[in-house]
Amino acid sequence: MTNSSKVVEKALEQGKGIFRLFPNWVPRSFCIPGKRLKLHPDDYYAFGAHRGGIDERWFASTTKADNGPETLPDEGLSYIYFKDGRKEEKVLLKEAIDIMGNDILGTDVMKKYGGWLMFSKFFDNMEPLPHHLHHDDEAAANVGAMGKPESYYFPAQLNNHGGWFPYTFFGLNPGTTKDDIRKCLENWNKGDNGILYLSRAYKLKPGTGWDVPPGVLHAPGSLLTYEPQRSSDVFAMFQSLVWDVPTPWELLTKNVPEEHKNDLDYIVSL
Repeated sequence: MTNSSKVVEKALEQGKGIFRLFPNWVPRSFCIPGKRLKLHPDDYYAFGAHRGGIDERWFASTTKADNGPETLPDEGLSYIYFKDGRKEEKVLLKEAIDIMGNDILGTDVMKKYGGWLMFSKFFDNMEPLPHHLHHDDEAAANVGAMGKPESYYFPAQLNNHGGWFPYTFFGLNPGTTKDDIRKCLENWNKGDNGILYLSRAYKLKPGTGWDVPPGVLHAPGSLLTYEPQRSSDVFAMFQSLVWDVPTPWELLTKNVPEEHKNDLDYIVSL
């Protein structure tokens, strides 16, 4: 039995089936932290200012964050914490499930899914995010990934302030056509591409939440949000300018096959 196997077995026994996990922080270069994650003020840029501030905390994650070429090898991955006397040890949750998945998740789950296919997070932004979507299973499969359904909940206990824009644009106005969206993408480098004119905003109420199916455009507002989701980090940003800050084209095409990076019809079909 390997040392990791021993740690996982002991942690499972000690917790009576419940693992203790280390906090798991993720930065985003295109976001401004809302600073409601209870971090020390000096720690929000612990990954380096060039990586962006920490605005997410991931829970029970076996999914690596996809933050570009400087993403750390274990970024986004949760670690199990185990203490035996004075000795502290850790092992990746992903590794634990690879080793003892039948004991942790059950044989039915392992047989059907082969592992843990979800995680959750807090995301905490001072400003709204760009209007974006997450791929469905069919579109995500084209880049070797899974689709990403998700849900939002706005915990009152963690929203001591509402940020700069506690409203979320959701979906598209009735009558909006694919040509309308295509024109927005054609205008990407002209400043504001105007996609929010095709949507409508809803005021966010703490203590409530939404279901967010894949393929639906949404621009999350500035409340701290609890978000359970599929274990995937696929997205496409459709808004070119957010609060006068340009969105890189690469954040629209990050999870688009190489041959379709400039194929607007393909991108609109997402």
